[in-house]
Amino acid sequence: MGPIAERSLTGAAGRCCNPGMTTHHAAPARHRIALIPGDGIGPEVLSAARRVLDAVTARHGIALGYTAYDWSCARYLRTGAMMPDDGLDRLREHDAILLGAVGAPKVPDHVSLWGLLIPLRRGFRQYVNVRPVRVFEGLASPLRAVRPGEVDLVVVRENVEGEYSEAGGRLNRGFPDELAVQEAVFTRAGVSRVLAHAFGLAARRGGRLTSATKSNGIVHTMPFWDELVREAAGHHPEVRWEQEHIDALAAKFVLQPGRYDVVVASNLFGDILSDLAAAVAGGIGIAPAANLNPERDFPSMFEPVHGSAPDIAGRGIANPFGAIWSAALMLDHLGHPAAASEVTGALAAVLARTAVRTPDLGGSAGTGEFTEAVVRML
Repeated sequence: MGPIAERSLTGAAGRCCNPGMTTHHAAPARHRIALIPGDGIGPEVLSAARRVLDAVTARHGIALGYTAYDWSCARYLRTGAMMPDDGLDRLREHDAILLGAVGAPKVPDHVSLWGLLIPLRRGFRQYVNVRPVRVFEGLASPLRAVRPGEVDLVVVRENVEGEYSEAGGRLNRGFPDELAVQEAVFTRAGVSRVLAHAFGLAARRGGRLTSATKSNGIVHTMPFWDELVREAAGHHPEVRWEQEHIDALAAKFVLQPGRYDVVVASNLFGDILSDLAAAVAGGIGIAPAANLNPERDFPSMFEPVHGSAPDIAGRGIANPFGAIWSAALMLDHLGHPAAASEVTGALAAVLARTAVRTPDLGGSAGTGEFTEAVVRML
């Protein structure tokens, strides 16, 4: 299979935007992009993604207008909030959000996550999380039996409810009988809409879908999930589907990763499976993600899966692969699949035809050197 954008993960063109806004090219902007560089290596990899976007959009006559927001853990330490109270309103009229990374040692993870990413995903109804995974030529999988081209799958994750709900609480804090309760919330509407997206994607790709479940151990939510999968399958007779228990599926991701095409999972299961699949493909640093509002009532958000990596921030050695691939997913979502395909093709070509690698991939190239190699391939 060719670059991932050749089989669109995101759908048709995005909304038209304010024609009066200007880009750094001083040309009418067709798409308004919100940039949230974030923390650690986030600004470095987002700068790299911008460099590649500038090159490919110039070739295709695509105009992007950028607005940057300094929402981050650094802002939290200064002001007590990851983003301002009107943050969603500021972003609402953009066509897409490109995010670098969020997280810092001095800010608890639940504070940074629930202060920025979760409000954006839920406030903008980004209920589909799409994470493509490929084993590229020139980047060996840690699994010795996996060869390039054999693993090319997409994990579709429910992104706004499920196990990551806000329902629950803690009682008797500090006492020996302290109690914590976390409720999983699965709604018919929430599950059905992500399944519709996953089955539709499977129909456009290889016609195969796997549902991650655990209905043999989780007595309410997972049998409900399975019932809705069967209902969705009835609307897509062209898709061959199966279900796998999450523990067995995790093992098969390692033992037989090439057998999967589209995998659909709940919020927690999808989160774990997509990171595992990225590791199988050669490293978490190459993995992209799209947080989609398929109806396009709100902007969708695109981000690399890796964290903020504060230990290497500012050293110029961060791997921009995931951020650049995320930018390609954004182009695809905005209705420019040819440009997106060129970006993913250039990424693949750097790995296949050159020795340019960042340290996490076993090389010595810096962020800038890797980015320039991608631009040359364009």
